[in-house]
Amino acid sequence: MGNIAGMIDHTLLKAAATSADIKKICAEAREYKFASVCVNSCYAKLVTEQLAGTGVKTCCVVGFPLGAMSTEAKAYEAKCAVADGAAEIDMVINVGAVKEGNDQFVEDDIRAVVEASKPAIVKVIIETCLLTDEEKVRACELSEKAGAAFVKTSTGFSTGGANAHDVALMRKTVGDRLQVKASGGIHTPDQAQELIEAGADRIGASNGVALL
Repeated sequence: MGNIAGMIDHTLLKAAATSADIKKICAEAREYKFASVCVNSCYAKLVTEQLAGTGVKTCCVVGFPLGAMSTEAKAYEAKCAVADGAAEIDMVINVGAVKEGNDQFVEDDIRAVVEASKPAIVKVIIETCLLTDEEKVRACELSEKAGAAFVKTSTGFSTGGANAHDVALMRKTVGDRLQVKASGGIHTPDQAQELIEAGADRIGASNGVALL
């Protein structure tokens, strides 16, 4: 497989992560030229400072990991993260609303974050492990209607992560109109390659160096 560094969001979202841990993954991202460093929003400023002039983007999660807070809270968190330097926002969809078929709420929830995040792009984490295939398709369609740039498989904090079936289904649903990010439980280069072949444009992983 070729050099996939430019497809990797080098990720550290653990609650116990310290500033020193964040600086370490930023150093790795600078060295290997990853696509972004993905962190909780309290570290947006630090990451942006660490990555200045490198071409590596700051990515922040919003509404993480449950997606079940108010729309206003998600939008405000996104706005703050962008003000602190985030170029990409990975928001968690409201899974319960998807499952009960409250499509208008889901679309409005995503759109509020998309609007609050401009000019940053938004990736919508649909948490595939909690959805049926029909719900995954609907979540992708609503993400597209709401103006998201990506759909993403997983937080990595629920009952499962990325797999080729889900990535292929998401790719089929969004075509070339949106990009697809595979994230959660990706530990080996072979796994990453399988997901890329299934249609992933971006790989989210806490062990990005090992995937190279």
